[in-house]
Amino acid sequence: MNIRLNGDSFEVNPGTTILGLVLKLELDPKSVAVERNLEIVPKSLHGDVELSDGDNIEIVEFVGGG
Repeated sequence: MNIRLNGDSFEVNPGTTILGLVLKLELDPKSVAVERNLEIVPKSLHGDVELSDGDNIEIVEFVGGG
C-alpha cells in the first residue's frame, strides 16, 4: 500500500496501524502527534486506526530542549 508521509510517498503493509507506522519509523509513540487526512488522530486510537491506500499522514515529533 502506498501512503503520503509528511509529503513523501511511503510503502506500508496492509493492516498497518498508526502505532505500527510510528514504531516502524523508530519514533517514541508518546512524543508524536499524528494527522490522517487532515484530522488529528487521538493517541488513544493510534493502535486501532488502520492505514488505507492513499492516506495522507503527517507526523510531528515533539523534542524537548533547553
